[in-house]
Amino acid sequence: MRKYVIMGVQGSGKGTQSQLLCDDLDLVHIAVGDIFRWHVKNHTKIGAQVRRTMTAGELVGDDLVERIVRERLDGHDWNYGFVIDGFPRNDRQAEFFMESFDIDGVIHLELPEDEVRRRVLSRRLCPNCGMDYNLIADRPQVEGRCDICGHELITRADDTPEALDARLRDYNEKTRPVLELFRRKEYVHDIDARPSADEVQQTIREALRLPDYKPQNS
Repeated sequence: MRKYVIMGVQGSGKGTQSQLLCDDLDLVHIAVGDIFRWHVKNHTKIGAQVRRTMTAGELVGDDLVERIVRERLDGHDWNYGFVIDGFPRNDRQAEFFMESFDIDGVIHLELPEDEVRRRVLSRRLCPNCGMDYNLIADRPQVEGRCDICGHELITRADDTPEALDARLRDYNEKTRPVLELFRRKEYVHDIDARPSADEVQQTIREALRLPDYKPQNS
């Protein structure tokens, strides 16, 4: 069983790299942000709280994050392991996680801030079906419209310049110290996130001593 944490600033490709690992190795991708967005889309009580927090460009409180993570992992649908994306984001969450689970590795995707801004501010979302787009590398066929359902695309509430500034500050102040905590356990593998998704995935495989990545279109 393999249990990995993937970390990095917004736009570093955590979701993409997690999914590539999971699809190939039968792991479960646990994306905390996706869980919260599901609650927002379905207008739950948690969703209302998360919407207010995301709009302000802030991070959801520790108690709620830990509750969501614990409930998700208690589902035990990860027979071969998981990749968790978007958690932990501070020392308290890291301590909670390490006390509960044996971690096999932490993937840290490194990306300069100017590239973070370029990528994040180019993202678009379909509020109807949840499809993600990026105006740099993954543009919709019809500008401003979802390829799947035709709905008008929007900018996510946490993808504005102001919200991004707040999240970058929070990441640098609270999440980067978590990496140092993991480094003391020799868990961390620093990965350059600037190359193509396939190249980054192969570098991750080499760092974790996993089988080589074979792109589906190769």
